[in-house]
Amino acid sequence: MSTLKTFLLLAVMTALFMGIGWLVAGQQGALIALAIAAAMNLYAWWGSDKMVLRIHKARPVTAREAPELVEMIEDLARRAQLPVPATYVIDTEQPNAFATGRNPQNAAVAVTRGLIQALSREELAGVIAHELAHIRNRDTLIMTVTATIAGAISFISQFGLFAPRDRGTNPIVLIAMLILAPLAAMVVQMAISRTREYEADRIGAEIVGQPMWLASALSRIHSLARHIRNPQAEGAPATAHMFIVNPLSGERMDNLFSTHPDVQNRIAALKRLSQEMGGQQVSSRPAARSRPARRRQAAAGPWN
Repeated sequence: MSTLKTFLLLAVMTALFMGIGWLVAGQQGALIALAIAAAMNLYAWWGSDKMVLRIHKARPVTAREAPELVEMIEDLARRAQLPVPATYVIDTEQPNAFATGRNPQNAAVAVTRGLIQALSREELAGVIAHELAHIRNRDTLIMTVTATIAGAISFISQFGLFAPRDRGTNPIVLIAMLILAPLAAMVVQMAISRTREYEADRIGAEIVGQPMWLASALSRIHSLARHIRNPQAEGAPATAHMFIVNPLSGERMDNLFSTHPDVQNRIAALKRLSQEMGGQQVSSRPAARSRPARRRQAAAGPWN
């Protein structure tokens, strides 16, 4: 069922892209848009991990450079019964993370320097387990493909203002296209992100065994991310839905234009899951990392 939904979503996105091409340049424009959409899908399939990692200037780290981080990802991947994904660090102060890759065998987990510095070990484990859940659910491919097509839709819509067109073309249609096409792409993006984020929260909590670790991490990340800009994400807003928390400035509430569910709703769902699992209810306030742990992290990591 998940695979069917993925193909249906890609078909809708491709049809929307072709519709914009037709409005811009008629039948020829629709055919060109179809060819571009096919090329983008193929590129996203084979190079999704490299594309998104390059956009956000993520750099790979090894067990020698970041032993605690890599060891944690390896341990949680074993628990999730997944191949160990590649580990990347993004040099930004905003705490955040995402996963990418066309399948579990070609996946990567990227965490920001700010995430490593801000979270306790338990909270970090909760975040990584959430990203591994996206990999296990095979969300990473569709999320990357959607980001690619959504960005292209926005570009071609703006191009429509300046493209040559027949005299009979209704300018009102073109103006409507410029307004509605990016909005439609955004709505599809949001629908993907919201449903998949809740599911990844649930599975990630089961992988790590402590739902409140992720709940605590979400509370802290949301609080900090609102006040710290992520320049790479701001420059590529079509990728915002890939992050565990919206990296874009201006996120305040769970409304039509947010790319993620409301964090408080996600925390509430995790608290319910914790009760169902019989886990100990703990405060959503993160525990402070001990000074020795901070010193070990500082000695081991390349993000200092």
